[in-house]
Amino acid sequence: QVQLVESGGGLVEAGGSLRLSCVASGSIFRIIAMGWYRQAPGKQRELVATINAGGGIEYAASAQGRFIISRDNAQNTVYLQMNSLKPEDTAVYTCTARAYTTPTMWGDYWGQGTQVTVSS
Repeated sequence: QVQLVESGGGLVEAGGSLRLSCVASGSIFRIIAMGWYRQAPGKQRELVATINAGGGIEYAASAQGRFIISRDNAQNTVYLQMNSLKPEDTAVYTCTARAYTTPTMWGDYWGQGTQVTVSS
């Protein structure tokens, strides 16, 4: 199994910044990709950004130009630097990882989530 632990959420004023971190641990053979999703009250969960082992990155349109995802492969850690935050960014942000636990078995894993609240 793979465990994901997020940190860095909190309350910030509009226009401010936050940096989220997520550390993966457990029976990790190789991580394929890591990323962040978010879910606002009353809305469906949506992709924020993902990064694969080769450094390939995908951003949601809402995150493009304001958020930066990065990864420390040696530490199995992914970061999300969020700048110019808006009230509509308020959501629970959840870390995800796609990882091999053996040379042939892989799965998708999710963290518990961290609350980000942006006040206007």
